[in-house]
Amino acid sequence: MPAGPTAALPGVREAPTPVAPGTPPGPAPRGLRRRRLLRSTAGLLIVGFLLTTAKLYVFPKRDAPVPVDAIVMFAGSAGRLDLAVTLARNGYAPVLAVSQPTPSDPCPPDTIPGVEVLCFHPKPLTTQGEARWTGATARARGWRSIIVITSTPQDTRARLRLSRCYDGSVRVMGVDPPNRPTWAYMVAYEWAATLKALTLQRSC
Repeated sequence: MPAGPTAALPGVREAPTPVAPGTPPGPAPRGLRRRRLLRSTAGLLIVGFLLTTAKLYVFPKRDAPVPVDAIVMFAGSAGRLDLAVTLARNGYAPVLAVSQPTPSDPCPPDTIPGVEVLCFHPKPLTTQGEARWTGATARARGWRSIIVITSTPQDTRARLRLSRCYDGSVRVMGVDPPNRPTWAYMVAYEWAATLKALTLQRSC
């Protein structure tokens, strides 16, 4: 009697077909492929976000000081005023302008030999207001070059704001935040503020 297909017996599993060594595996199930793709995409997005954050807010372009018409300090974290006054004392500019949004913000005494000290109240009390004041005062006084003192995380946004209000030469010098929690807070804040400047406040 010729051999034919064996009928499956109830409750008995057929043994799996043996796979020869070296046989490539078959295609992964569709759900598994989708999960792998999502993980890979998420990983690439995270890496891209971290690299962009580092470039814009942690390691922005570093300008060296050169003689200019004025030094302008944007208000904010500690260390800015010390750098601004040091540059003024070393003769980098005949004018030092310091943003003083509130009475509690420091304003250096007008005692630096050969340097005029201006403490100004920006309107609005933001980086946008500081950039507007800088542009208007530069036109009135004929400033063709300035050094702007800000924080390292604010560097990129300060350049963006100034580019809309002032067409002279700008060199930005940033002061690092004092500790990691401050770094984290300022970087998060700058992301939000930069997006606002790019989408909702696109003029000077």
